[in-house]
Amino acid sequence: MATSHPLPEGFSELEVFGFGTVMMVEALLGFSLNMLTIVSFWKIRELRTPGNFLVFNLALSDCGICINAFIAAFSSFLRYWPYGSDGCQIHGFQGFLTALTSISSAAAVAWDRYHHYCTRSKLQWSSVISMGIFVWLFAAFWSAMPLLGWGEYDYEPLRTCCTLDYTKGDRNYISYLIPLALFNFVIPVFIMLTAYQSVDHKFKKTGQFRFNTSLPVKSLVICWGPYSLLCFYAAVENVTFISPKILMIPAVIAKTSPAVNAFIYALGNENYRGGIWQFLTGQKIEKAEVDNKTK
Repeated sequence: MATSHPLPEGFSELEVFGFGTVMMVEALLGFSLNMLTIVSFWKIRELRTPGNFLVFNLALSDCGICINAFIAAFSSFLRYWPYGSDGCQIHGFQGFLTALTSISSAAAVAWDRYHHYCTRSKLQWSSVISMGIFVWLFAAFWSAMPLLGWGEYDYEPLRTCCTLDYTKGDRNYISYLIPLALFNFVIPVFIMLTAYQSVDHKFKKTGQFRFNTSLPVKSLVICWGPYSLLCFYAAVENVTFISPKILMIPAVIAKTSPAVNAFIYALGNENYRGGIWQFLTGQKIEKAEVDNKTK
């Protein structure tokens, strides 16, 4: 006879199913769009440029976020976490690794676009490959720290997925959170903001607006801002008194970032979109050059 598992505290049957359904939709949509971005990069020769490699790297990390969301959704349908405490640690590490890489990769794309439009030099293959390796290793360092005792991974309020445990709000958590947020959110946002401001100034000077320079920064802040604010709020206030349903909302919003990024950096990019169309239909794009700069 199958064992009946109790509902997570603070959630009804419908709410658990609802959160699981939303995360499943986010996972499937984001994974499909980013896999299309990845495969098109490999299959279409014109897409394989240094700049587009950074978009490829962003899509790769976003696929990882979608896999993390899929596991969380599957567990939500089961109404419990079936992979034990070790599985929780792995899930938390994998989620943080891909999320931090995604944020830094978006900053790397902004840096590339700044060079393309505002300087005479373009980033070369050696530079973008080094940047790609660095963002993964840098994210791996910060993601591994909770496994070593600096910070801690534990169940989210729904108890069907795992992330950084922000409920304690102790000195260990605060000492980890501040540098984590500085190096993996504040600095990337600053890089994106200054880079796109310079690009926007260049567009206004030339009268040629190639893409919406404010959209990448806005999307990053909207997707990851609520989760960041929750983590900082937990450093000064006891969040255990907040409804578990409310605590889950920032995490669910953050999991929309893979699909949003795919629309902004691949499908929202005229030339990259042309490469995807060529991959899907076999119709060769007419533009002589395909890169990730022009929309």
